[in-house]
Amino acid sequence: MNQDMVIFTRTFDFVHWLIPRTLQFPRSQRFVVTRRLQDAALDVYERLTEANACRGPARLDRLRQADAALDKTRHYLRLASRWGWLSEGQYRHAAAMSAEVGRLLGGWIRQTSA
Repeated sequence: MNQDMVIFTRTFDFVHWLIPRTLQFPRSQRFVVTRRLQDAALDVYERLTEANACRGPARLDRLRQADAALDKTRHYLRLASRWGWLSEGQYRHAAAMSAEVGRLLGGWIRQTSA
């Protein structure tokens, strides 16, 4: 499996793990924070898919958009943890998964920039 494919697998695994957890968040937040977290995580995956279909500056642009969406995802995860919607173990797991995606994404951005 080439390095580019690993990021798709890890991001898929992250989204696959995260979305069901968000369904346990308070019903009152379903259309506010929960939705923003879900959208940010899905945006990461979508921008990576788009980047894979592009070349040159367009690819780099999509990768940077994916990076921004990943940052948003991390912020929403931190809020969810602070509000007690994720256990400490769940937050650590999500943080580790998002950190791995971030490392892979950073490598792809560096490779594309070169």
